[in-house]
Amino acid sequence: MELTPAAADLVRRLRAAHGPLMFHQSGGCCDGSAPMCYQDGEFRTGGSDVLLTSLDVDGVAERVPFWMSRSQFELWAHTRLIIDVVEGRGGGFSLEAPEGVRFLIRSRLVGS
Repeated sequence: MELTPAAADLVRRLRAAHGPLMFHQSGGCCDGSAPMCYQDGEFRTGGSDVLLTSLDVDGVAERVPFWMSRSQFELWAHTRLIIDVVEGRGGGFSLEAPEGVRFLIRSRLVGS
């Protein structure tokens, strides 16, 4: 998993404003299938979630955990996931929503 430079910059800004962060991507409809950024621990994870990785972002003191629902993980297991950011409003619960941008997952098949 990786972040584009634009996504890493946004993570740094959100970390400065909100403290330690986490991501969660569910298999829900609409924006539920987009990565949502929360203050670390604000979203409760459980047995139906998988910790994919903890992202090392330059300029952020701690690693940023990225969780995904197990059902989504099964669909994405053979892809390289890239966190990007695009203009437009996404999920209202994600920390970047007031910025007028939203996180987005891009992917490519492993080995390509």
